[in-house]
Amino acid sequence: MSLSARIFLVYILFVSASGYFLFSTVMEEIKPGIRQSTEETLVDTANLLAEFLKQPMLENKVNNDFYAEIFRAYGNRLPKAKIWGVHKSSVNHRIYVTDKKGIVLLDSKNIAVGMDYSKWNDVYLTLQGQYGARSSPEVSGDDSSTIMYVAAPIRNGDEIIGVVSVSKPNRSMEPYINRTQFRLSIFGGLLIVAGLLLGAVFSWWLSRELQKLRNYALSVSKGERAEIQQSKIASGELRQLASALESMRAELEGKNYIENYVQTLTHELKSPLAGIRAAAEVLQSPMTEEQRKSFLNNIDIESQRLQQLIDRLLNLAKIEHQQSLHQPVSVNMTSLISEVIKRYELRMQQKNIQLDIVSDQNLEVIGEIFLLEQAISNLLDNALDFTPNKGAIKIQLSRVGEQIIFSLFNQGAPIPDFAITKLTDRFFSLPRPETGKKSTGLGLNFVQEIMKLHKGRLEINNVRGGISTKLIFRC
Repeated sequence: MSLSARIFLVYILFVSASGYFLFSTVMEEIKPGIRQSTEETLVDTANLLAEFLKQPMLENKVNNDFYAEIFRAYGNRLPKAKIWGVHKSSVNHRIYVTDKKGIVLLDSKNIAVGMDYSKWNDVYLTLQGQYGARSSPEVSGDDSSTIMYVAAPIRNGDEIIGVVSVSKPNRSMEPYINRTQFRLSIFGGLLIVAGLLLGAVFSWWLSRELQKLRNYALSVSKGERAEIQQSKIASGELRQLASALESMRAELEGKNYIENYVQTLTHELKSPLAGIRAAAEVLQSPMTEEQRKSFLNNIDIESQRLQQLIDRLLNLAKIEHQQSLHQPVSVNMTSLISEVIKRYELRMQQKNIQLDIVSDQNLEVIGEIFLLEQAISNLLDNALDFTPNKGAIKIQLSRVGEQIIFSLFNQGAPIPDFAITKLTDRFFSLPRPETGKKSTGLGLNFVQEIMKLHKGRLEINNVRGGISTKLIFRC
C-alpha cells in the first residue's frame, strides 16, 4: 500500500471516529438542552403568573368564574404559529393554582379542582420555600407521555399563600428536537463528506508530488536524462527534498563523469600522441627535406586530430551533462538547413556531389538553434565522408502526423550489420572509404544526445542504394 493511501486510510479512520463521537455527543445533548431551555421558560411564566394571581388569592377570588373562564379560554386558543418550520396549532401549557395547603383552586384543564396536590413535588417543594419541579408520565408506564411541571410561590410578603404550577408535555418539544437532529445530521454528513473529499484531494496531491520525486530518482538510477522542476512542487519540504536529490545527482554524475572521461580520453589520446612522439624522434635523425616535410605533416595531422578530439569531447560532455534545453525557441527548419548547407557547398563541389532538397517551407521545431545546427552539420559531414565522388545526397523535411522528420539519404556502401547498433556508441567509428582512416567516433553520439534533449530520436538504416539517417521530432 502506498504512503498516500495509508495516510488517507488513517485520515478516514480519524474523521469517522471523530465524527461519530462528536455527533453522538451532540445528538444526546440536543434533547436535554431543549428541555432545559423550556424549563427556564416555564420558570419565567410561573413567576409572572404568581405575581398576577397574588391579589386574587388575597381576596379569595381565584376560583371564581372570571379566572376559570380566562384559563379555559387560554387552553382553547389556536395559535396557528409557524416556529422555524414547525407548525404550532394548540396551546400546550396546563396551569393550576393551589392554596397554601396544596388544594387545587384553579385548573386550566378543569380536571383537578378540589384535589390535594400537596404531595406532588412541584407543589410540595414550593410550599417548603424551595424550587419546585417534577416530571410525571401522563400515562402510567409510558415514558413518552411525560409532562414537565414547574411551580412558583404566590407570596404575601414573606408568607407563601399559594402555588401556581405551569406544565408542558415533553412530546410537544419532539418536533423541534427531531428537526434539530435532522438538520444536524444533514450538515454533519455534508461536513464529513467534504472532509473526506479534502482528504482524498490531499492524498492525491501528496501522491503526485512523491511520484515526481520517485520517477526522477528512478530515471537517475537508470542513467537516463532526467529533470525535476522544483517550481511545480508545491510543498516546501518536498521542494527541499527535490533540491537535495538534484544536488546529489549532480555530485554523483559529476564524479562518475570525470572518472569515465579521464579513462576514455587517456585511451583515445594515446594513439595521436604516440604518432607525434614517433615523428619527433625520427626528425632528430638525418633525413632528406622531403622526408622531413612528410613527418612534419604527420605531426600537424595528429595535432589536428587531438584538437578535434578534445573539442568534440568538450561539446559532448557539455550536452550530456545538460538536463534540459536552456533557451528553446521556435526554429524554422528549412532556413536552418539552408544555412548549414552553405558551409559544405565547396566540399560538395570538389566531390561533384548532386544535392537534392525537398522541404515544406513552414515546418518549425521547438529547440535550441545552435544544437540543431550542430546535429545537422554532423550528419551532413558524416554523409559526405561516405558518399563517393559524383554521388548523390537527398535531404527531405516533412511532417508525418504528429512528427516532423528530417531525412538525409546518401549514396554509398551499406553499413555492416555488426556496426548498425554501435554507430552511436562513443568512440566507435568506421573507416572512411577514401582514406581508410576513422573519425573521433563522437559525432553520432553527439547527435543522439541532442535529440534526447529535444525529446526526439535518431534513426540510421541501410536502404536501397545507400544509407538513410533521420531526425524525428515530436510536434
